[in-house]
Amino acid sequence: MSHFETAQAFFDACETGKGAEVCAQWCTNDASFSCQADALAEVTTLAAYCDWMKGLLTPVPDGRYVLTAFAFDEARSTAVATAEFHGTQMGEGGPVPPTGKAVVSDYAYVMVFDGDKISHMTKIWNDTLALRGLGWA
Repeated sequence: MSHFETAQAFFDACETGKGAEVCAQWCTNDASFSCQADALAEVTTLAAYCDWMKGLLTPVPDGRYVLTAFAFDEARSTAVATAEFHGTQMGEGGPVPPTGKAVVSDYAYVMVFDGDKISHMTKIWNDTLALRGLGWA
């Protein structure tokens, strides 16, 4: 599997809530995670982020992504994906009871490879606008 295919498979599994157990096959054991967003301030491993995404789909059960771009930079062993997250808070489990509010939120994943696996991912995301759209902020 090429780096491009690995990154695409990881992206889809993570964004559809498969969780760390499934996503681990495309990541190093100690893969790190960073994001300059308050909602993810405590998340420092890629496994924890994958489980966070899985958990998000409980209060936002119709959560889905619309991919807007995907590329691989061979010189830097880095994949970049940009997408929109679409969803409505209809389920229990959020910070407030279901609001029925919908959101479309832009974001990007920057996935760095070590060998054949992802060793670090940075998420670029404006959590304030996204959470406000769901009625959580």
